[in-house]
Amino acid sequence: MARWGMVIDLDRCTGCQACVIACKAENNVPAVGAKEAVRGRIISWMQVLTEVEDHDHPGEQMRFVPRPCLQCDDPPCTKVCPVYATYRNPEGIVAQIYARCIGCRFCMAACPYNAKYFNWHRYQKEGPGQNPDVSVRPKGVVEKCTFCHHRLQHARERALAEGREVAPGEYVPACAEACPARAIIFGDLSDPGSEVSRLAQSRRAFRLLEELGTKPKVIYLTEGEGRG
Repeated sequence: MARWGMVIDLDRCTGCQACVIACKAENNVPAVGAKEAVRGRIISWMQVLTEVEDHDHPGEQMRFVPRPCLQCDDPPCTKVCPVYATYRNPEGIVAQIYARCIGCRFCMAACPYNAKYFNWHRYQKEGPGQNPDVSVRPKGVVEKCTFCHHRLQHARERALAEGREVAPGEYVPACAEACPARAIIFGDLSDPGSEVSRLAQSRRAFRLLEELGTKPKVIYLTEGEGRG
């Protein structure tokens, strides 16, 4: 069984936001408008956070931290949902069932990474230019990154039609595909021969808020020697 994960090399990330735009286009993530944005209701499944390393001295350095849903192996969000609208599937992806969501937002409060978003309004309707493989979420539900799970379904269907297994690299989320610096590497963490598995064991590897015990499958590489 695959265990899908992601490694993000902070030494390569330039903060260009290509991953953010690719995610929005691929997953029908809505633009909420200026009034909603002022209220803090922007929806962005992938965010590029900024971190200043030295606040006390001139010439401090800033680094960029792309942050999708971290697809935790021990996700707190799934433990508090009263209707099982969010759950962790057998391949480790934390999924959302929008038809079940009652909008209580317990999962949002439980997520330490602020990776879930509430639809205060129906910000958009289905129409031309949208991805027909991804539903348009209604008012009153919580949504989040799913590692572009619909792309996995397409890869499986192609492999099944051709009588083979899904090949390495055949399933890649939009953010990883769009990154011009190749800072985002995606693959099967359970495959010891995959690049993502190898990088996850690097001395440069760390996880956000690892002390919380959520066991995220999005792993970061600190600045240092390149991957080669």
